[in-house]
Amino acid sequence: MTRARIAGISVPFVDLGAQQDEIAAEVEIGLKDVFAQTSFIGGPAVAEFEQAYARFLGTRNCVGVANGTDALELALRASGVTAGAEVILPANTFIATAEAVSRIGAVPVLADVDPQYLLIDPERVAEAVTPRTRAIMPVHLFGQTAFVERLAPVAAACGAVIVEDAAQSQGASRHGRFAGTLGLAAGTSFYPGKNLGAAGDAGAVVTDDDDLAARVRMLGAHGSERKYQHDAVGMNSRLDTIQAVVLNAKLRRLALWNERRRKAAARYQELLADLPGVELPRTAPGNLDVWHLYVIRVAERDRVLAALTEAGVGAGIHYPVPVHLSRAYRGLGLGPGSFPVTERAARGMLSLPLFPHISKAQQQYVADQLQAALGQP
Repeated sequence: MTRARIAGISVPFVDLGAQQDEIAAEVEIGLKDVFAQTSFIGGPAVAEFEQAYARFLGTRNCVGVANGTDALELALRASGVTAGAEVILPANTFIATAEAVSRIGAVPVLADVDPQYLLIDPERVAEAVTPRTRAIMPVHLFGQTAFVERLAPVAAACGAVIVEDAAQSQGASRHGRFAGTLGLAAGTSFYPGKNLGAAGDAGAVVTDDDDLAARVRMLGAHGSERKYQHDAVGMNSRLDTIQAVVLNAKLRRLALWNERRRKAAARYQELLADLPGVELPRTAPGNLDVWHLYVIRVAERDRVLAALTEAGVGAGIHYPVPVHLSRAYRGLGLGPGSFPVTERAARGMLSLPLFPHISKAQQQYVADQLQAALGQP
């Protein structure tokens, strides 16, 4: 038994309870209003959130949907991407990015990432373009913002649109512009563990294009703008009113919580700076990161993870199996070695606990246990 277990010490990977405690009274009032008004579908809280999140990002439109995967699919469909088209996306991402492409009958074309920040590499994207390329989907991974300004000329040259996956980047920016506002449209997720998380599944599409926003809303309402008049084969994907109540309360705190994340990330940088065998994450010039995840890279990652878990540290892996090596995408015909940077990172990435309410003592404990797991005195 480790000293951590003897002392009863543990550090969760994320502490949603602390967030809930902070917003509980506000949410209770909002939920009472929803039930008093019986405004369960598309109630005032949904419109309030859509308007508030659009203002937060400085974009014209936010359309709430059921989840982040739907958001990406609807953003692609509304952007004119159809079956048979190719969409370029990073090999280093959660599988939902590729699923959104596949669900509309389009073809996910993977590109490797840069070795420093593990974001989609614009040079690899340029190499992946074909006459069938219709969209490029950068992923703002781990709370960073991808290099969209370098992707824009590639997209323009081949007539493709840029649809951002902003599921991990609420409040992140590049050169002063928020992630999610750098392309034609963006899909985001409000899964509970995100920087802006609901109490269940939720998502949104954001865009400056009014017509595109209207198409997203129409497609997410069974292809209908008016009841029983269906102009396209759509789907049922709408932001739940109860989730909107939670999101409204959390959005009012998002800037503060993101600043706390940045301070916690800076604290890790100091605590782990001299620890041999650890590659620390870095912030790209021009980026203001929101540190959705604090991802280090170590040798013997699985052994280190096991030691941290035994010591009560809630670490994780994002992501252990690249998209092209999953069973779901075996049909792409891309075996080991296809994307060496992504595959090398997948063997060494380790996400440490980081959340707005993490304490200095908790971070010190994580650093101590990491040092012990690495066999350092």
